[in-house]
Amino acid sequence: MDREEVETLLNQLANGEIDEFTITKDQFLDFQLFLVKREDFKHFSGTAKHGGEVTYQYMVEPRS
Repeated sequence: MDREEVETLLNQLANGEIDEFTITKDQFLDFQLFLVKREDFKHFSGTAKHGGEVTYQYMVEPRS
């Protein structure tokens, strides 16, 4: 995944355009590099699935 793809997905999630999205095990490291740099990083919640997939959602209240 490149930066533009990640930013688009994260912005769509934060703006409520999509409810969630799933990334694969192979995409995780590239994705995570961009996610942790966001100011609203703690609003994103990832749930690990079988096989290394992670499903992300955006929370109104940030995690602690």
